[in-house]
Amino acid sequence: MTSNAGTSEESSSKRRKEMDKETSGSPQLSCLEKPDPALSESSHSLYKADVLEKVLNDMGKEINSLLSKYAHILSERAAMDASYVQELDGILKEARTIENHLKQKREGLRDRFAVIANTLKS
Repeated sequence: MTSNAGTSEESSSKRRKEMDKETSGSPQLSCLEKPDPALSESSHSLYKADVLEKVLNDMGKEINSLLSKYAHILSERAAMDASYVQELDGILKEARTIENHLKQKREGLRDRFAVIANTLKS
């Protein structure tokens, strides 16, 4: 029985040491130092509200920044699209000018062939 009593004392002494280690790592408040629970909850909720407000403000700023970048990219693309449209308009005008020039050349060649054909017939 003495060995049983000895191990029982050892295990309770080990438990006390473990409890002391656990409580020594975290500060303990005496009865006088304990804050009022209602005050603690309200200050904690105010702290949470402040943190939440800061996070929301930061997120709002980041969203505004991203939207601004997106708007800038869209305006750049719109400017590029407008320049492409102008370039295509220029190409189309040039193609129409060339088409009209070729039609005039074709009419001129028809007239010349008609003159040559009439000369050969006579």
